[in-house]
Amino acid sequence: MEFFCYHRDRPGSLPLREELGEAHWAYMDRYEAELIARGPTFAEDGETVTGSVHIVDLPDASAARAFAFDEPNYQAGAYRDVLVRRWRNLLGRTMWEFPGGRTGGKRYLVLGLGSGDGADLDVPGARQDDLIAYGPLLSDDGAVWVGTAALVRAADAEAARAVLTSQRYAAIEVHDWEFGGRR
Repeated sequence: MEFFCYHRDRPGSLPLREELGEAHWAYMDRYEAELIARGPTFAEDGETVTGSVHIVDLPDASAARAFAFDEPNYQAGAYRDVLVRRWRNLLGRTMWEFPGGRTGGKRYLVLGLGSGDGADLDVPGARQDDLIAYGPLLSDDGAVWVGTAALVRAADAEAARAVLTSQRYAAIEVHDWEFGGRR
């Protein structure tokens, strides 16, 4: 089962994250085979880290919560909150298989939260070449749609936001994002 995890930084937590850098890397190394995508998000200045995205394939919701909440930065209090949702990988690949590669162009996390009938349940054909990861956010049992999460290459934040049908969501967040992992 695939899960989307978004750890949002607590303001002022960068020194703590830097101190725990190797512990975080070592923890993520244990999940190398299960990771579909990962990487930090940034404020509009493009430099201030605001969070960390991890999309991971694990046996069940309990394993996903353990993954998210046993992470060293979370344990030390670096994050203000964590979103853990079941996710469906509509592209059927990892970020490392993205034809556009790790560099070139701006990258974004687009996170749409909603309720009711699902929206954007199919891969948008016109944007397919720019999608790094794409899929619906679901309840733990996979039966209820609660939003959509996408990692996308786009010219700017508004172009990234356009990957989702805006009127179908209670809120859409767009965050600067970059490929994560050891280089």
